[in-house]
Amino acid sequence: MTEAPVVVAPGPDRAPRPRRGSRVLAIVLVATIAVGAYLWLTTVRWQRTATEWEAKAQGYADEVGSLRMQLDGANSELQAARDQLSTATSRITDLANEKAQLGDENVASQQYLDYQTQVSGAAATVASALGQCVSGQEQLVGYLKEADQYEPADLIRYEKEVNALCADAEDANQALQKELRR
Repeated sequence: MTEAPVVVAPGPDRAPRPRRGSRVLAIVLVATIAVGAYLWLTTVRWQRTATEWEAKAQGYADEVGSLRMQLDGANSELQAARDQLSTATSRITDLANEKAQLGDENVASQQYLDYQTQVSGAAATVASALGQCVSGQEQLVGYLKEADQYEPADLIRYEKEVNALCADAEDANQALQKELRR
């Protein structure tokens, strides 16, 4: 048998192919949607991060404001303390000067008192020496009135003792006069 020839009907050789431009357009469309979605997600994340940073920045600004107020208060207290220190230092200096002046006056008063005590002591010594001189001379005069009852050598010796007492009294009186002239 012979085979019958196969007759092919005329028609398109192949199935119609989609156009190449449509495929590229579809890829570009998908890529655009993907990039758009990515950009949209990135924008949402950026907005969220920006909001967080803004909140933190506001918190730091509030903290800086609070710290500035505290610093201003501390500076005011420091200035007040400096003013008080200056006033106290000035008062302490004034009191120290007054004390030194009173100390000088006290020293001068003490020196004057010591001087008066010394002069009074010297005057008492002079008065005592003069008193002994006068008593000795009175007694010598009494002895001389009754000279015949005493040995002449004893009278001369007693006269020398009285003269020595009177000379000591005179020396003490001259020293006192010299001290009083100073």
